[in-house]
Amino acid sequence: MPSFRAQLNITGLKPGTLPEAVMETAVAALAASHHVEANQLDIVSGIPRITLRFMVPDNEWSLENSQALRAAANMRHAVETVADAERLRVLRRQRGRWVPL
Repeated sequence: MPSFRAQLNITGLKPGTLPEAVMETAVAALAASHHVEANQLDIVSGIPRITLRFMVPDNEWSLENSQALRAAANMRHAVETVADAERLRVLRRQRGRWVPL
């Protein structure tokens, strides 16, 4: 099964939201339709970035990419209920490298 990464910068929390709710929301949104392999939080140039690694079922190349993009967009939509976010990036594992879609 192809592996993808969704990366999303978090620029702020909605009032009353605990920081851990951001990752919990992101994982739950992706796990509703795909297997989530891993997740992590990084600080890049002072901005928190969540990264979730997930898999989509084997299919035609373009369909796999479409599924990954749709799943990442759904994840962003869910995260935006608890936090302000920007710059969603989706990458695909290809020959040992992460290639942007």
